[in-house]
Amino acid sequence: MLQPVRGTHDLLPDLMARQRMVHTAARRVASFFSFEEMATPIFEFSSVFHRLGESSDIVSKETYTFQDRGGEELTLRPEGTAPVMRAIVSNGLTQSLPLRFLYIGPMFRYDRPQKGRYRQFEQVGVELVGPMSPAADLEVLCFAHMLLTQIGVRDQVKLHINTLGDKESRARYRETLVAYLTPFASELSVDSQRRLSENPLRILDSKEPQDRKILENAPSFEDALSPESAAYFQEVCTGLDALKIAYHIDRKLVRGLDYYCHTAFEFICETMGAQGTVLAGGRYEGLTSAMGGPDIPGVGWAAGTERLRDLSPHIPQKAPLFYLVPMGDAPQRESTPLAYALREAGLCVKTDMGGGNMGKRLKRADASGATCALILGEDELARHEILVKDLASGAQITLALNALAPYLKETFDLKD
Repeated sequence: MLQPVRGTHDLLPDLMARQRMVHTAARRVASFFSFEEMATPIFEFSSVFHRLGESSDIVSKETYTFQDRGGEELTLRPEGTAPVMRAIVSNGLTQSLPLRFLYIGPMFRYDRPQKGRYRQFEQVGVELVGPMSPAADLEVLCFAHMLLTQIGVRDQVKLHINTLGDKESRARYRETLVAYLTPFASELSVDSQRRLSENPLRILDSKEPQDRKILENAPSFEDALSPESAAYFQEVCTGLDALKIAYHIDRKLVRGLDYYCHTAFEFICETMGAQGTVLAGGRYEGLTSAMGGPDIPGVGWAAGTERLRDLSPHIPQKAPLFYLVPMGDAPQRESTPLAYALREAGLCVKTDMGGGNMGKRLKRADASGATCALILGEDELARHEILVKDLASGAQITLALNALAPYLKETFDLKD
């Protein structure tokens, strides 16, 4: 029997409804912050992602890259920021700053599947492109805070925040960190040994026990910050204090892509173990210039829809369902136009398409989750009437067919 590809999963209706709830919340909050939704193709020329830096794990180990029949090298997008910045450059939007974008869609990474981590997964993300200021960083942090609040997970996560400083600060700290780690090189994990020469800051994010022990006495990034970088970060923290958004300064927090600078942050659920980060992002630079455009800074974040979906305590509310039960040949013929008219009136209707007696049909109606059964028999049809049966209480009422839609909408408080 065929199964889904490893690292993928089917979104059956109940799961899809929970995922759509996250989409709805993200779009609603985006409207409050005046972010507009956009989308990019799910695959790009591989060079779009190579500009993230070959030392990034996403590029070096996790991309799904292939040649198409024309010999072009393409990559399924592993993240959303680079494609959004490519779209800004290729569509000539660099003269329309600032830009505020929301995106929702699938991403692909060849990673070891585990709970909360898939090879095809979905992200909801935002990018605020143009402003280079702590106020912009606070704007996207406020967006994230409100989204997590609206889907009911804010109390389950903690905001971790750090600064990666400017280029000079990062270069200074890189030199200090390499000097500290080099004597321990043989004791580091295999990945960290590779990163020591390619991207040593990523070692700070290692979850390997031997690396964590060595890093306990590592020099602090704070000591390498330029006065300007320190002041920038302080302004972000002061803004969070004013907003009463709780946070924890995590000096070991770095981001997995090479283009990040200044503010970096993660909302982490500590009960989820190693896969506890549910939303993460920060400030970045250099992407648009790498795409052939002017150098424009940006700040944004992305969240795994699956993790938000699974953490949310909210149960999606379904509209009342009305189950139409035609009994007899003539009612069966009339059931399609009747159901269509009710749907045009804004009602959710499911028509019974099985056989059997009334008892079997009402069992199917009850199993469907319907609120009421709408029973149309030969006698009712002759009188232009229909029987409405409440499936929970068993109460029933007979109505004229032309009064059915107004009755259901008023009784169940359904707005047009």
